[in-house]
Amino acid sequence: MTLFAAAFSCDDYIDIEPEGELDAENFFRTPRDYDRALTGAYDLLQTSYLSIWIGEIASDNSRAGGESPSDTEGLHQIDAMSHGGINAELRNIFRWNYSGIARVNYIFENEDNLEFEGKDQIMAQAHFLRAYYYSELVKFFGDVPLIVDKRLGNDEVSSIQRTPASQVYAQIEADLLAAAEVLDWTNPVKGRITKGAALSLLGRVYLYQDKFDEAATVLQQVIDEGPYSLFPDVTTMWLLENEENQETVFDIEYVGVEGGSYGCFVCLEGFAAPGFHGIRQYSGPIYASGNSYNVPTADLYNSFDPADLRRDASVLDIVAFAEANPGVEYGTGDQHTGYFNNKYIKRQGETGAPDDDLTSPLNHRVIRYADVLLMAAEALNRKASPDDATAREYLNLVRDRADMPEITASGADLTNAIWQERRWEFAGEGLRFFDLVRTGQAANEIEGFVAGKHELFPIPQAEIDLAGAGWEQNSNY
Repeated sequence: MTLFAAAFSCDDYIDIEPEGELDAENFFRTPRDYDRALTGAYDLLQTSYLSIWIGEIASDNSRAGGESPSDTEGLHQIDAMSHGGINAELRNIFRWNYSGIARVNYIFENEDNLEFEGKDQIMAQAHFLRAYYYSELVKFFGDVPLIVDKRLGNDEVSSIQRTPASQVYAQIEADLLAAAEVLDWTNPVKGRITKGAALSLLGRVYLYQDKFDEAATVLQQVIDEGPYSLFPDVTTMWLLENEENQETVFDIEYVGVEGGSYGCFVCLEGFAAPGFHGIRQYSGPIYASGNSYNVPTADLYNSFDPADLRRDASVLDIVAFAEANPGVEYGTGDQHTGYFNNKYIKRQGETGAPDDDLTSPLNHRVIRYADVLLMAAEALNRKASPDDATAREYLNLVRDRADMPEITASGADLTNAIWQERRWEFAGEGLRFFDLVRTGQAANEIEGFVAGKHELFPIPQAEIDLAGAGWEQNSNY
């Protein structure tokens, strides 16, 4: 049974004790055990490439791409808005996030076994991880089963029901507040969660619920107290050498030193997205050959002002690039648009182990300070007593970095300007579909989108069947 599985088998970071010495019921015997379990809970973050793919492909920003319409068929279904309950990619989203939750709940189940210095930091990070995994599930599927502080036995699975999204969000908020209360703004351990990550995700969660006053308050705290600022050069920000800069609020760490397998993406230590986004059958400078997935649309490229520095930093125009670099060769693949994701793309000098389609060392930058500024701008503009002056200030900080002129709008015009800015600033990062849905723009912007249906993705039918709890499918699927 896959539903809510704890499954530590793919975690390369947990040392295996001699057979017979250790099992799940007597694992938490030392402080190191808690840290090892936390590392195991972090491990499921590395499946996040699917959020980037689906968040772009389901929107007007990109097409599924790949070699053919049957190359990762589930992405093509989502691209065409023809997806249903049988979809491998959506099932992976469901399974992998619940596996992360199960690993976190395993820690909480044993929270009181031992007291030691630093335990509060471990538990705070566990609170964040559970909140993150549930935030992914609720934005994809809406009402989902809410399980906290315990693992489920087989006899319990068949009786658990889907929990209203409002209650799931309440748990997410509680977990993030608990994490932020304990964590510091910096963490000496690379890749570990900070107060800024917890507060910024909380701001995003509030925004997804139209809790604009709450979002404005928490995001303002990040702006006022956090150590963040915009990276000055948007044209080089996405290079490996410029990772973990002052703009990074929450990223998912990857390494390129260990190979992987197409048969187990959950096992990877490298970031799968850049290799899949790479240019098919490419030869030439700068870039390296890849699989041409998640290819941007002409609509996205043409939406930019040509003077906007983010256009070429975000979207590679391969025709123009080939014209400027004689000798460049490339293949077209399926749904070739002439454009590639230039943020998460395979470049020479940034590849990993021999199977470098799967082992990119690039990190997934989940929340950047630019997002904090634009989320704060939107919240300030849309809250009960709007503060458009400060909203414009934050919006224009982001625009100024891209060499774009200041926005002077207010009211609804400012709201629309912020929404449009989000498309340009976060192109290729997986936020577009969910931004369109939460702001009510999806039906007008996404071809084939059916209002009252496509705001949520279907619960995987295999999980409905395995649970045997009589879950109803999301509306109109």
